[in-house]
Amino acid sequence: MASVHPKIAFLAIFRKVNYSRRLVQLFSCLVLVLFAGLLTASVPAAEPASKTVMQKNGYRTPVDEKLKELLIEAIEDTSGFTDRFDAEVWLLDMSTRMAQQVPDPQERMEILKHVHQEATRAELQPELVLSVIEVESNFDRYAISWVGARGLMQIMPFWLKEIGHPKDNLFDIQTNLRFGCTILSYYLKIEKGNLSRALARYNGSLGKTHYPEKVFRAMNNKWFKAD
Repeated sequence: MASVHPKIAFLAIFRKVNYSRRLVQLFSCLVLVLFAGLLTASVPAAEPASKTVMQKNGYRTPVDEKLKELLIEAIEDTSGFTDRFDAEVWLLDMSTRMAQQVPDPQERMEILKHVHQEATRAELQPELVLSVIEVESNFDRYAISWVGARGLMQIMPFWLKEIGHPKDNLFDIQTNLRFGCTILSYYLKIEKGNLSRALARYNGSLGKTHYPEKVFRAMNNKWFKAD
């Protein structure tokens, strides 16, 4: 039998080992590809997350698109409102009741005129709006809550961006009241006239009664409509 040169024998063995190594690498790659495919197939595609916003109670909830439309309509209403209404007695009465919380008579009158104006626009009782303001901010027009709600009726600032008015000032009395009255009126319609549920929804505590009870107590004790 013819002898094989040692160098040739070594090269033959090296080629076999190298070929085997390549086969192992190729097999490993195929296994990884198949495993990755199985993982991808077993995990359903994630659905796009709906946009959520921070509510006054600290929880995040989806944006109410219908309410967003109503706020846009309200804030962009340029028809204007006059102070011509037969509410002199009401203004004087409510101004006297508010004196302890708002010592400045001019500021009191400004708040009351806009409360009457915006409540009437939103088909709400002005006394109800005064009661909500007392519970929300105690008539501090510059109040800011721990979650960032602002002004007399504690409006969450995300609404400004949502309706395309990021530069509007929620510490402005009329702006704040227009937002608040529009929101509360919308919730009252959603709840088919159930004021307790509408108030709880306004507060972000739907299903609970502590907030509506506070508002009703304020209205009965201080802001009831005079006969």
